[in-house]
Amino acid sequence: MVYPEALSAHLPIGSGVTEAACKILVKQRMCRSGMRWKEEGASMLLTLRAIICSTGHWSSFWKKMNQYGFPITHNLQTGH
Repeated sequence: MVYPEALSAHLPIGSGVTEAACKILVKQRMCRSGMRWKEEGASMLLTLRAIICSTGHWSSFWKKMNQYGFPITHNLQTGH
């Protein structure tokens, strides 16, 4: 990154935006009192949380769910 050019173009050059997103998407949800997460559950939850917080992606998500289904429901029903 060429910092002077980024600054003149009013682009963010720090990690504050990324750190704030991590705090909002991950920390606030995953670190509540008494919560324990397995990797699969945490991954699904954070994916949905990211979709919810991203403008315009929620309807696209449900369109895909209606088209292709949700594979985890099969795993829950069969115990696999």
